[in-house]
Amino acid sequence: MSETRRQQFGAYLARLRRDAHKSQRQLAAELCALSGVQSVTRNEVSRWERGERLPESWLPFIAGALRVPPSDLERAAAYTRGDVEGPPLGPAATLAELLPPGDPFAPLSACTGRRIGGDEVTALAARVHGLRLADDVLAGGDLMGAAFRELNSALRLYRESTHTEETGRALLAQVGELAQIAGWIASDAGQHGQAERAYRIGITAARQADDTTLVGNLAGSLAYQFSNTGHERSGIDLARAALDEAGPDAPPKTRALFLDRLAWAHTRAGEAQPAVRALGEAHDALSEATDEAAPQWAYWVSREELEVMDARVFTELHRPLRAVPLLTDVLGRYDVTHAREVALYRSWLSIALADANEPEQAAQEARRVVSLSSKVASERTAERSRIVLRRLQDFQQVPEVRDLLHDHGHLLSA
Repeated sequence: MSETRRQQFGAYLARLRRDAHKSQRQLAAELCALSGVQSVTRNEVSRWERGERLPESWLPFIAGALRVPPSDLERAAAYTRGDVEGPPLGPAATLAELLPPGDPFAPLSACTGRRIGGDEVTALAARVHGLRLADDVLAGGDLMGAAFRELNSALRLYRESTHTEETGRALLAQVGELAQIAGWIASDAGQHGQAERAYRIGITAARQADDTTLVGNLAGSLAYQFSNTGHERSGIDLARAALDEAGPDAPPKTRALFLDRLAWAHTRAGEAQPAVRALGEAHDALSEATDEAAPQWAYWVSREELEVMDARVFTELHRPLRAVPLLTDVLGRYDVTHAREVALYRSWLSIALADANEPEQAAQEARRVVSLSSKVASERTAERSRIVLRRLQDFQQVPEVRDLLHDHGHLLSA
């Protein structure tokens, strides 16, 4: 059992305890009460959290005291022992890995008006990026609580502290970035009203920070939500406004992202020609991009991601001969730990295969979509599962499709 893994488990346990608003002494007392054995002290809890010991026999009682699924603790302990490879499983464990340790916002309630500087901005930026990385491997339902706690804490940090004008602008930019990922997470969880509120808070903060590229990212994110929730014309207008707000001097990678969202907005409105034109412009912009010029939040924008959007657009426009090869190629190279994205991309592949009159392959992909969707707390993947099943109802005479609908048709009434 490596010391590093014990320390990771300790950081995970400490975060769970803080989230439960318990001190080490309180947790020790509760463990004694639950177990009936008066042998756990505050010092013992501290040893667990420092990674000096693994509380093997205490895991069920810790789960009860902190009100977390016992399976999350067991999986994290199995990883610590070396019984399983890869990162510890479960949302809480993943967040413990990705968010920096400690809570830089805790002193605010007692220290309103305190002077802050660059260190606090750096700490907040690390937490924002940690949340973005968590969103790569978790889904909205797993992250909603953490995301909005972080956003509320960041707003308090700005409102209740004193700082220079330069620090204030940097703080506002981080509030804007945090609002964007919080809005994205809420939208993935199906909480569109809360997502829109977060995006609008972020737009206000980014404008006050004079960060037009960030304004474009927030407005484009909201445009994407509009396009996917029955407000196609508003999606087009806002996606175009996001591109205009960022301006021609925005980093090429971010312009590629904004053009991709514009292409999707036109696609959802059934406007094929401007959609395909925007896709081409997005690829042209990305060809000029350098990582040095792009903000950190654009880390995920790549040729691979643009090809996925190409395939999604061609699928929606019923051009399966263009969509299927693109999706097949991308999925063959895609990071399988990004389960939500894999489920979403396979859903478009299933639709494209159905459009290509390949219902057997479409049903095979649909099974993968439903299986992956059942394992992630994402309303987007759940809705895509329903869309795929509805599309395949046209092929009920095909045995593979008939079996699929027999096994999973109940999802259509969910």
